[in-house]
This record gives sequence, structure tokens and C-alpha cells, in this order.
Amino acid sequence: MRALFLRGETLAIQWRKQQLRTLDSALTEYEERLYEALWTDMGKTRQEAFMTEIMIVRDEIRTAIRHLSRWAKDERVRPSLLVMPSHSYIHYEPLGTALIIAPWNYPVNLLLCPLVGAISAGCCAMLKPSPYVPNVSHVLYEMIHQHFDPQYIDIVEGHRDVNTALLNLRWDMIFFTGSPALAKTVMSAAAQHLTPCVLELGGKSPCIVDKEADLKAAAQRIAWGKTLNNGQTCIAPDYLLLHEDIAESFLTLLEEARTQLRTHNDIVRKVRPHVEDVWQQEIFGPEFPHRTFTTTQEAIDYVNEHEKPLALYYFGSIRKGKDVTRHTSSGGAVINDTLLHIVNPRMPFGGVGNSGMGKYHHRESFLAFSNRRAVVEVRSCWNRLPLLAKLKMLPFKTK
Repeated sequence: MRALFLRGETLAIQWRKQQLRTLDSALTEYEERLYEALWTDMGKTRQEAFMTEIMIVRDEIRTAIRHLSRWAKDERVRPSLLVMPSHSYIHYEPLGTALIIAPWNYPVNLLLCPLVGAISAGCCAMLKPSPYVPNVSHVLYEMIHQHFDPQYIDIVEGHRDVNTALLNLRWDMIFFTGSPALAKTVMSAAAQHLTPCVLELGGKSPCIVDKEADLKAAAQRIAWGKTLNNGQTCIAPDYLLLHEDIAESFLTLLEEARTQLRTHNDIVRKVRPHVEDVWQQEIFGPEFPHRTFTTTQEAIDYVNEHEKPLALYYFGSIRKGKDVTRHTSSGGAVINDTLLHIVNPRMPFGGVGNSGMGKYHHRESFLAFSNRRAVVEVRSCWNRLPLLAKLKMLPFKTK
């Protein structure tokens, strides 16, 4: 894979676009099998699989094809007086060979969307799907092996021993989606070679409902955000902070909204999660702990006393919502709804602090796998030393 990259075979923009078209065709060819596998492994319906997996990947692919020439174009930079006459620009070069490790909760989306970024940037990529969705993993394995040269894009299945073996190799970039605990293992391995990482993690995303909120609308939108994918979404609202004046009324409306969203199926087995400490660990399920506050500042203080979350949700007035987002930190934030910052793929998606580092989606995916290389082309051989000396910018005297 490294040899293929060093031969420069991935550099041509038109060649990259063709690889993206190949991925798009492969996704169409294997779409039905992926729906079947997602249902078998996760009980994910066709409609939800299309909305949260296939549609998102396809949009990423087609957006990259449409805009790649512009994204990859050298960005001209005005030169300073000291380097004139010259031509300065930023060139976007691929980082090289990339390792992409995906989790089980959105096994197609979270493996192939980063791959779109790697292809767009001109990288080679090794894919590692989750072993906890074996049918999806195997379909993806067949799809990648059928359509791509393994020296360019390859995929391996297996458990954590395979992850360990992969992380022991030297990569030019590692893209990992998973828990903060496992991210520490990834960063430790990456540090051995000073390999840059994009870490898309999770954490406890707060959902603040203030006394000015439209309680019925808030209950419906929070219930939807919490129950999507059975709560197994990294940006799902994790816990509720409720103003004491509306807490009881809101919880009643929330339970009504959750009941309306609940479906029953005799085939699918739903297991309520066992949570040892819902206030310390990400729940990653449909449970919803809550606590009350008296002033909005109390809610802000509670959020700031804990690790920075991947998402923050506020329901209330826009003015107070803006104040909350200004005085807290999170990977993304939504006022008066949930999940919408990821629904708009033109927005950069990622965490901060304990919830991750780096961004992706659309052009951000291209940038994640690229090096912004500063290039100066000097177009004259005139001697700059006298000018630098006159400006007292040399540590020695010139004649």
C-alpha cells in the first residue's frame, strides 16, 4: 500500500473521482445485502438504514465528486515584501496511508464516510469494521475486495487482536470512531510514530430544558433524538437538566412522546441496558436520567464541571440558548432541537477534548486526510541580504 502511494498513483484528481464513482457503484450494487445485514445484526429497519447509513454515505460520495477539483486546487497566498518576487500558495497533498477503524452502531456510515475523505485527498486506506456486526462486516469485506485493489484500499475483519496488530504498524493517519477509553489506546500507539489522528468519540451530551421552552415540541424532539438507533448514537442526548418549574410537566410529555415512537415486533429482542452509574459513563441506550436546576447558570456550571461533550442541546429562548453555547464547550450544539448539526453535512462534525479531535463531512473530510503544504516559488535570484540587514533581520553584518 505504501509502495503504491509513493509511486504517485493516487495523485491525479480525475483518478480519485473515478475511485469515488466506483465506491458509489459498489454501494448501489450491495445496497440490498447491506439492508439485510443491518436488519440481521441490529434489527435496523430498511427506512432507518437508508436514512442513517446509505443516504449519508451516498451524499458524501457525490458531493466529493462534484467539488473535489475546487477543494484540491492550490490556494494562492499573497507574498510578503521580503519574499518578492515570488509565488506563494498552499498545496493540498495527501497524508499517505490511512487506517480507518469503525464502531458497530453505524457500521456502514462510520466506515465509508471517512473512506470518502481518504479517497478524495488521495490517500490509500486500510479499513477495519467492527466484529460486533459480523454480517455487515462481511458484506463490506466482499464489497471492498470486489471493487478495489487491496494495495490501494483493503479491509480486514477481526477482534481487538487485529486492531492491536494494525495499530503496531506505521500509518500516516489514523481515523478512529469509538469510546474515549479505546481512543487512549489508539493515541498511545499513534504516538510511537507521531502519527496524526482524527478521533470521533462520544461522552455524556447534556440536554437542557429551560422554563421558556415549548415543552410539547421539546419532548417530541428529544424523544426522537434519544430513540433513534435505540439510543445508540454518539450524539444522542445523554441526560436531562430540567428547570424545576417545568420538570414534572415535561417528564409527563416526554413519556407520552416516547410511547408514540415505540414500535413492537415479536421477532426483535429489545434488552434494556444495565447501567451501573448513569452519571459517569455514556449510557448509549434509551435510558434517560435527569436532574433539576433553579437558574440557567446552574445548568451551565454543571456542564462545565464535567468533560466536554460531543453535543449539547438547549431548549428555551434563542437569546438564552446563545448564552449557554457561549459559556460552555462541546463538539456541536443545537438550540431547540436535537441531532440537526449532523443532519446538515455541510457543517463540520467532531468533538473537543474528551469527546474527540478533528472534524469531517464534505470538505472537512478531504481536509482531514490532507496536509496543507506551504509552497513558495522564487522567480528571481536577487540578493535579499542587504534588505534584511537594513531591516535588522540578520544576526550578522553584510558588506
